[in-house]
Amino acid sequence: MAKRRRLTAPDASEIEALEEGFATKPSVNPFETGTQSAPPIAKVSAETAKLRGMAAVTDRVEMARDKADAGRWRSAEEAGQVVQPVPLEQIDRDYLRRDRMAVDEEELQELIASVRQNGLRSPVEVVALEDGGYGLVSGFRRLEAYARLNRGHEGFAEIPAFVRQGSDSAAAYVSMVEENELRANLTPYERGRIAVLVTGQGVFASVEEAVDVLFAAASKAKRSKVRSFAAVHEGLGDLLRYPSALSEKAGLRLAAALRAGGQAGLRQVLAGAAPDSERAEWKLLETALNAQDQRGAAAVSARGGRPRQVTRLSPRSLQGGGDLSAEVSPKAVRIDLKGRGLSPEQVETLLTLIQAHVSDAE
Repeated sequence: MAKRRRLTAPDASEIEALEEGFATKPSVNPFETGTQSAPPIAKVSAETAKLRGMAAVTDRVEMARDKADAGRWRSAEEAGQVVQPVPLEQIDRDYLRRDRMAVDEEELQELIASVRQNGLRSPVEVVALEDGGYGLVSGFRRLEAYARLNRGHEGFAEIPAFVRQGSDSAAAYVSMVEENELRANLTPYERGRIAVLVTGQGVFASVEEAVDVLFAAASKAKRSKVRSFAAVHEGLGDLLRYPSALSEKAGLRLAAALRAGGQAGLRQVLAGAAPDSERAEWKLLETALNAQDQRGAAAVSARGGRPRQVTRLSPRSLQGGGDLSAEVSPKAVRIDLKGRGLSPEQVETLLTLIQAHVSDAE
């Protein structure tokens, strides 16, 4: 049988030595502060918790930034300010009636060479349609250049485009006209023609409204001229072979003749002829116009009972719309205002001005 060991209590000096030894050891409590350092595992845990807190804050900042960027992207996309590659086969060229009647082949070849060498510097503009396709708003020549390049070269099956998510027809036509006015000026006839066409499609209630909206940035005088060429297109557009070649002066003269009732005579002349050039067509029209002027002068003479020398002044277009013309004979002056309504008070004011002017001249 083993002999039991007898235990003895330590004395005071031994207890004091043990306490001093424990005091020199590091604390195992990672939350305890003081001069004592925590063991390595406690330090790692504390640093990891701290880093997790910082990472959570950083993640929230990044998420907020991404959300703001996404919002700006959606806004830009809805406004048609985002450029996207769009397949050529999905674009409807005839979505709008084009304002430009013909494409200059030489200029188009220059554009094709530039696109092939340098790429497309300015995207086209399209509107997303309900059937999943796209309607061309502006960039007809650029689209045609891509289509021709796509026939013999790779990399042109899609064209960079600003994609509108929704647009009414009026805004689309305004965009088309603005682009062509800035890049390559439309002819006077093309401006009047597009106003008539979009009115016929029901986009605008009248030609006057179409002109005011499509050419809102133009002066009143320019819009008045556009309305005159619109009248030429309405009266003679289906018979003219070279309408875009009409000068501003020629178009205004035709418009004045149409408003004076000369449409039937002008149409008869055009219907029975086949001019082979711009000059030949205008010569026909000019001959008819001169004949109408002579008939008008003869009618004025007949009303007087005896021949009179009558001078017809060239008609003038007014800024607010309408044409002003005058006839002068040895004993009378006739002033004619068409296409513009005036109140009796306004006419009275004009008569007073004329009376004062004539009195001063005497």
